[in-house]
Amino acid sequence: MSSPIYVAIDTPDLAKAQHLAGQVRNHVGGLKLGLEFFCANGHHGVHEMMKFGLPIFLDLKLHDIPNTVAKAVQALHGLEPAVLTVHAAGGRAMLEDAKAAAGTKTKVVAVTVLTSLDNGDLNEIGVNGAAEEQVTRLAELARDAGLDGIVCSGEEVALVKKIWPDGYFVVPGVRPAGGAMGDQKRAVTPREALDRGASMLVIGRPISQAEDPDQAARAIEATL
Repeated sequence: MSSPIYVAIDTPDLAKAQHLAGQVRNHVGGLKLGLEFFCANGHHGVHEMMKFGLPIFLDLKLHDIPNTVAKAVQALHGLEPAVLTVHAAGGRAMLEDAKAAAGTKTKVVAVTVLTSLDNGDLNEIGVNGAAEEQVTRLAELARDAGLDGIVCSGEEVALVKKIWPDGYFVVPGVRPAGGAMGDQKRAVTPREALDRGASMLVIGRPISQAEDPDQAARAIEATL
């Protein structure tokens, strides 16, 4: 069984990304490439990272009108990422079109509430109620739209798993016990996230900024 850990490679520098992937390839289950990497390196960069033989999680968080998102997903067909993100807030039609446009080898998961947001932040953008209420609402929408799963924090994954037992749950903002929180406001440890029902653990700085990324990945894997 492959590791549920996907290392977040958040750098526009392809050489640095390749170096990190080469260091941790034996102790992670996949590579997460986000906007920072994709905007700098595009399809070519993703193809280069695919050479490490690990599944690619393309975290682009697409959010636009349904037709635009569908065409954007179609434009990624040559990459066939294992997982692709869209924003649940784009609405049912956008979610349905994104899933229809994706190839059969790509899971489409919807971002619910970013882990950098808390209840106060949600209130500022007009979302009343707690984060878990918004996550649950958007999870139900994603499920009903036929998506494969969602992205949520470790604080909500157990709740969502009750209403979507076979969903695929991506949990970012995971921090080892005693680790710095950074800009994450709703984070749990890797073990906690997995116990609560996470399918994928996205871990960035605790691995990428460690003095020895391979040892850091190995230490986290040992807790699972």
